[in-house]
Amino acid sequence: MSEILRSREEIPQEDKWNLEDIFATDEAWEERYKETEKLIGLSGKYQGKLAESADLFVECLEWADHLGLNMEDLFTYARMRRDEDNRISRYQSMTDRASMLSVQAGSALSFIVPEILSIPEDRFKEMQKNPKMDIYDHYLENILRQKEHVLSLAEEKLLAEASELAAAPSTIFSMANDADLKLGHIRNEDGHEVELTKGNFIKYMESKERRVRQDAFTTLYAAYRKQINSWAAMLNASVKGDVFFARVRKYNSAIEGALDDDKVPIAVYDSLIQTVHDFLPQFQRYIRLRKEVLGVEELHMYDIYVPLVPEMNVHIPYEEAKTTVRKGLEPLGEEYLKVLDEGYQSGWIDIYENAGKTSGAYSWGTYSSHPFVLLNHQNTFDSLFTLAHEMGHALHSYFSNKNQIHLYAGYKIFVAEVASTLNESLVMRHLIHTTTDRQMKAYLLNHYLEQFRGTVFRQTMFAEFERDIHAAVERNESLTAEYLSKIYRDLNLKYFGENMVLDEEINIEWARIPHFYNAFYVYKYATGFSAATSFAHQIIENGQPAVKKYLEFLGSGGSDYPIELLRKAGVDMEKPEPVQQALTVFTELLDELEDLLKK
Repeated sequence: MSEILRSREEIPQEDKWNLEDIFATDEAWEERYKETEKLIGLSGKYQGKLAESADLFVECLEWADHLGLNMEDLFTYARMRRDEDNRISRYQSMTDRASMLSVQAGSALSFIVPEILSIPEDRFKEMQKNPKMDIYDHYLENILRQKEHVLSLAEEKLLAEASELAAAPSTIFSMANDADLKLGHIRNEDGHEVELTKGNFIKYMESKERRVRQDAFTTLYAAYRKQINSWAAMLNASVKGDVFFARVRKYNSAIEGALDDDKVPIAVYDSLIQTVHDFLPQFQRYIRLRKEVLGVEELHMYDIYVPLVPEMNVHIPYEEAKTTVRKGLEPLGEEYLKVLDEGYQSGWIDIYENAGKTSGAYSWGTYSSHPFVLLNHQNTFDSLFTLAHEMGHALHSYFSNKNQIHLYAGYKIFVAEVASTLNESLVMRHLIHTTTDRQMKAYLLNHYLEQFRGTVFRQTMFAEFERDIHAAVERNESLTAEYLSKIYRDLNLKYFGENMVLDEEINIEWARIPHFYNAFYVYKYATGFSAATSFAHQIIENGQPAVKKYLEFLGSGGSDYPIELLRKAGVDMEKPEPVQQALTVFTELLDELEDLLKK
């Protein structure tokens, strides 16, 4: 008999977030909405006039910031109210209205960057003498540094109109992959026929019964193989689009164009790949351990997800999870813990599942209030780590908002996962070093090693694949299904080594990875994880001086380029050391797990 979810009204108030901290009432939201409509209408006061005076220029940027703050409050409140119970039409409507108003706001603001770039250099330097312009130095530098890659207004309009066409491969892939593709059926552990879906695929790949894992694996890839040439054509078109836009914007390569948005040197990307290559013998040692522990004569790709240590049936209520997370984060010091406690006690967190509530977890919020965290706590280890992860995001936002003006409070994706991953790392270290149960320790070590496998090794292999296929198109080579499959197989052989049987099915895994349609993005998972692990190592080893630098990093928001922010805090991603530190931790964890499992 399935458990009936509680309604929203049945959840105690102390277990809900306080969205009243954004708007006291829905009526207050409506008043702000009307105010924002009027604010949007002021664009004509500034458009075409930014070069007239520094005072008017600054006034325009203040208007844009005010508009951005309002939109942030309006959309966040409406969407988070909807997330409480997606069935409530009032909040569905408010979310839609906020989305439409956001489009209007974006249109009203769209003249600013092109107009800034059109101001003659001598005139712009004269305007910059006004001290009111000083706070905009980084904002303006970031716009002006890319000036050589911005085309004429007419050409930019053409590129904007072409962007929808350029997104077609991704759109087609999404529809084919998510809406039309049927994977087929397999028999589960009980012998019952079940439909295989992308949602339950990993569950069956983790099955203790090898026949189920193999059936799930072969059935999934058989479905993709039926349209293999179509998948190749989609990816080929997507990569050609990346190359086209990079060339039109006068970049030397697609990867240079993609990384320039964050001002990340290509050396960071290449260094990540090379350093991971240096540690592949350790990764392959982990693969060999998997083969030995599973007791199989041949290790296949469908054996990669099954846990080496049976899952521990541990019940962790939310209050215990809070206490454990706090204990694990003690190395971050009293200032950090004080804010963590405030988050625990002051209506930041929406804890439990209820009927209609959005699934999963996230951290969100507004500059004018404080961060919020949505959870669906299930009394499991995963839920405990989810709490640690999301509170990492929340406190990153808290310190950024506290220390930066709104313009610089938001931080780039390149650094977004650092704070959340560091929290998980510290909590995991705490649990590993305090448990006295050998089975529990082995489970935790295996769990942590799997994070390295999925986030560092796997994402770096993906990053290498992306680099190689874009370079191929830049050499005017065609990405046929056969060509893509050969590159992908060779990479798997390089990463997994001789202890893994490379089933033919894995050659076409590229066909099902949606990240490849958002080029040169996945490497950020690996760099973020490595930076977080490096921070954790420094904090454990050096104590307060490292904590001080880390808190300064959290408070820096987007006030500088992400590489510079990390460098100031003691993590230089242009050097191999952070990734080396992270993979040294991987090696040490592997040593511990080997000792436990072989005794």
